[in-house]
Amino acid sequence: MTIARRSILKGTSAAGAALVAGGAAAHPAAAADAPDDGPASPLLQATPHRIGAPSVSGTHLQFGTDPATEMTVSWITPQSVRRPQVRLGSPGGGHGRVVEAETRTYRDALGKDEVYVHHARLTGLRPATTYLYTAGHDGASPETGSFTTAPRGRAPFTFTSFGDQATPNLRRHVVFPDGMPSPLGKYPVYTSSQIGSPHAADIVAAVERVGPLFNLLNGDLCYASYSGRHGQSRTATWADWFINNSRSTRLRPWMPCAGNHENESGNGPIGALGYQTYYDLPDSTADRDERTRGMWYAFTVGSVRFISLANDDVAIQNSGETYLRGYSGGAQQRWLERELRTARSNRAIDWIVVCMHHPMISSSKHGSGSDLGIREAWGPLFDAYGVDLVVSGHEHYYERSHPVRGTLPNDTRTPVPTGTDPHLADTGRGTVHMVIGAGGNAATTQDDLFERPQGRVVIGLEDKPAPGAPYRESVWLTEDAPWAAYQDRTHTHGFAAFEVDPGDRNGGTTTMRVTYYTFDGPHGDLTPVDTFTLHRRRTDGDGGDDD
Repeated sequence: MTIARRSILKGTSAAGAALVAGGAAAHPAAAADAPDDGPASPLLQATPHRIGAPSVSGTHLQFGTDPATEMTVSWITPQSVRRPQVRLGSPGGGHGRVVEAETRTYRDALGKDEVYVHHARLTGLRPATTYLYTAGHDGASPETGSFTTAPRGRAPFTFTSFGDQATPNLRRHVVFPDGMPSPLGKYPVYTSSQIGSPHAADIVAAVERVGPLFNLLNGDLCYASYSGRHGQSRTATWADWFINNSRSTRLRPWMPCAGNHENESGNGPIGALGYQTYYDLPDSTADRDERTRGMWYAFTVGSVRFISLANDDVAIQNSGETYLRGYSGGAQQRWLERELRTARSNRAIDWIVVCMHHPMISSSKHGSGSDLGIREAWGPLFDAYGVDLVVSGHEHYYERSHPVRGTLPNDTRTPVPTGTDPHLADTGRGTVHMVIGAGGNAATTQDDLFERPQGRVVIGLEDKPAPGAPYRESVWLTEDAPWAAYQDRTHTHGFAAFEVDPGDRNGGTTTMRVTYYTFDGPHGDLTPVDTFTLHRRRTDGDGGDDD
């Protein structure tokens, strides 16, 4: 991977250019002015492109099990490559080190094409430190990026969240009925291979406007399963999605949970082989069984424990290409309870945030609704261990609940609010649920919500399949919704940003300031839509936490 030292770094961010510990300013880059006989920095190396070697595409980051000291750099190729590796810039600005990547592959059951994903695990990093790296393999110019490791202990940071993005590609040829002229005359017209929109592209620039430490993806990532059902390539849809998002994902982790559209028929025993190959996620008990590898996991940033769940395992709704309820045999449920118990007894952890796809609350009239299976399986655990925040998707609009704890004794197990302040929520008394499913999907439902506080809950399944879908229709009950706090009935797309403030004294108050943004255009111009604050007592006081 050695080349002329005058090669130009492409696409580095201002943050990424600083190879320093603790965020101090870096020395100005001087590679172009260096004498020819000077040593070449490995961070400025590339190799001439060799015809036949695929490029470095879809670069994306994932936190390791310890986000303060571990990061994985991943990229995709359509064929095998030689010597995939990452060169990492040291905090002191030295020559860096080389980390060899592990390659995983899978062959898509529909298209029969094989995908190669290269994962380089970087360990021994310093907390709260910005690094620069290059990712590459023989015959291709390396891709550059940067990242900042998580802080160790209580510290302020920002993260973002959304779900249901889709892919802004134009791979499907539109065939018009006989007698209907094409708007382009003799020229072909193309549209998305699934249900993408321009907003699926623009949200990447919008997230970069905030510049979070990381982003949570609340499931239904690229809708490759949908494209496959409509005669399109599932692997091309994944590639388009990663390439689109790499404007951000090479600079900060986008940490996912699996949604129903990550369930792809024929790709592994639970349809998740694509998802499991593209990602190298923090370790958990899911990795003990190859079928469930990476489907649930957790990580800590500052004083926040983040838990990512795959709730097709407990949901009643049948909305994937295969019905998965109960696929883990209770393993995920057992892990979740142990994880929650450990987190809530840890005096270094103030907040517990859960990321999952299917929501426990929904005001949608004709959408998917909330799910009784999730309420019954996981709702009591969220209550018992004081989960502060649940972010989800599945419904393609934005809404949030009041803090809730416990349920009404009815057929839908309606969550009970513990407070109704629209601007301030005490999560020491209850869990706030957010539906953030307007990440770019064209099939938005913000204009199809109940006029008064009501919701629909999936309580069972019909024997007949849903119209035009490979799964059974749901049976719903309508409930009054005392939990409902806010719905965005206007905007078709958006995401949420969370500013964590740990507070400044033992046993004092810690807060999360939450802003839901809509955005516009290729530069991601932001407009705030909803702002509120979560608060709770820190767990390091003499009295412990609030629960």
